[in-house]
This record gives sequence, structure tokens and C-alpha cells, in this order.
Amino acid sequence: MRTITIEEHFLTREAIETTAHLRATDPTTSFRDPGVLGQLLDIGAGRVADMDAAGIDMQVLSLAVCGLEDLEPAAATALAHNANDELAAAVAARPSRLAGFAALALQEPEKAAAEFERCVKKLGFKGALVNGTTGGKFLDHPRFSPIFEAAQSLDVPVYLHPAPPPVPVRNAYYSDLPGQTGNFLSTAGWGWHVETGMHSLRLIVSGLFDRFPKLKIIIGHMGEDIPFSLARADSVFSPRTPSLKRKVSDYFHEHFYVTTSGYFTPPPFLCALQVVGADRLLFSIDYPFSTSADGRGLLDSVSIGAADMEKISHGNAEKLLKL
Repeated sequence: MRTITIEEHFLTREAIETTAHLRATDPTTSFRDPGVLGQLLDIGAGRVADMDAAGIDMQVLSLAVCGLEDLEPAAATALAHNANDELAAAVAARPSRLAGFAALALQEPEKAAAEFERCVKKLGFKGALVNGTTGGKFLDHPRFSPIFEAAQSLDVPVYLHPAPPPVPVRNAYYSDLPGQTGNFLSTAGWGWHVETGMHSLRLIVSGLFDRFPKLKIIIGHMGEDIPFSLARADSVFSPRTPSLKRKVSDYFHEHFYVTTSGYFTPPPFLCALQVVGADRLLFSIDYPFSTSADGRGLLDSVSIGAADMEKISHGNAEKLLKL
């Protein structure tokens, strides 16, 4: 069975050096494991060997630099451009195994939209991946409209990926805990997922999809807790948001795709499958922050129909990303 994973990360030496000053003051952006750092930098033979060992046919790669959104605009724009060129070279060397999502510096939305277009039209990328908030603003802010205009015009998705929470949120919610507990609670242990879920709901209730009716958004981690709570959101928002043309769940089902990244046990998978449906659920790993073996283990542990498994393991990715 063919397998394609689409939330898989890489780094460049330039990205590490350019964001070093951020990691010195923000522990949530640190790459603590030297082995993981080496895997992030390897977008060649070592990565492909790991894919082969787990039976992964293709990865769609995205830049994993937590902190791009905190750089000065010119530095962020240059870093994104150079990282995209480096990724394009790796994809060109192994086009049957690797594909790419564009990195975008949202500090300068018009320039980011131009870079988005360059990456899709000239480099052959399959969409873009963006991280959390920029300048304290969520993506429903009107200043980011050029990004969504580009995505809709290019007919490619935007992958909304978690990032460390803004400092005021971190201080209010995740401080005064022992050791590094607060940092983990604010990121992969909880905060990343609920904040990205909230971010996704903000995009819906802001009316973004009425302005961009063909826009496609991908979120990871079995839907960032939205599938479990979607019916509740419907019951609360539907009678209280007369400006929206449809129910919250209607927007979610029409505009969002969900990946399995980082979540490898059957219960959240089955919840996502029931709520999102097999046509909008895509296999992913979150490599190298999660292992290819663990990701593959999910496919081996769930019992679903062959047709649905084909969609989730590769068919949906091929259709959505035109692979």
C-alpha cells in the first residue's frame, strides 16, 4: 500500500544560525535532541533510508524553524526564500520521494504572497505551511488576506501548524510550574493543539471562508481537538453568529483537511474518522519529532475498510496536492 506523509519537517543551517538569538531567550523554540537536529538537516539519503525502513513512499517537507515569525521582516523574508530554494533542490534530486510546502514570512504579507506564487509556479511546491500567530495577530486579521488570495488563486492548501504561544499567554497560562513542565504544557503537551484548534475556529467565525469560498486549510494532530468538540461549537455559534452564511461544522467539513501527525493511537483516529470522514483525513507522521515507525504503526493498528485506508494512506494527498 502506497503511503504519503505531509507534515514532515526539515531545517537549514541558515535557519539555525538566523534564529539562534531567539532560542537563547525562548526555551520553547530549542531543538533539545541532537539526533533530531541531525534528522532535520538531512533532506537526502539518510531521510530516504528512514522512509524506506518504515515503508513511507513520499514525504511533503516543510521548514521547522520555530521563530521565523519573530524575526525582523527583511531577515524573515530572506530566510524563507533561501530555505525554499534549498528544499526545491532536494525535491528535484528525488522527485518521486520528496515534495515541498513553501515557507512564508508573514511579517510582509504582500512579499509572502509573491513568494508563495513563486514557490508553486516555479518551484512546483504543493502549498504553504505557516506557524501560529505573527506579530500577535491571528491569520483572520485582514492584513494577511494576500496569503489567502494567493492560495485560492493558485488552488493549493495552507497548512496551519502550531507554534509556541505568545509571551503574554505563556506567562498567564503556563508559568509557575516545576522545571520545564510549563514549556511542555504550552507546546506539544497541550497548548499547541488547543491554540491551533482555536485559531482554526477563528478563521471560520471571522467569515474568512465567505470571503474566500475555495480556500483549503490543513491542520494536523487529528484535527487539533476540533473533531471532539465540533458539535459543541455548532450548538454555541450557530444561533449567535448571524453574519455567517452556514454552520461552523459546514465550514469545517468543506474547507478543512486533517492529518494524523503525532497522534498514533486508535481512539483519536476513530473520532477524527467519524467526524471528518475518510475523504478528508490524511496520513502524516510529524517526522522527525515523531518516528516513522510509530507513524506506520498507526496504520497497522486500526481496522478500517480497504477503500478508506487507500484514501487516508495516499489517495487524499494525491488528490489535494496534485501529486
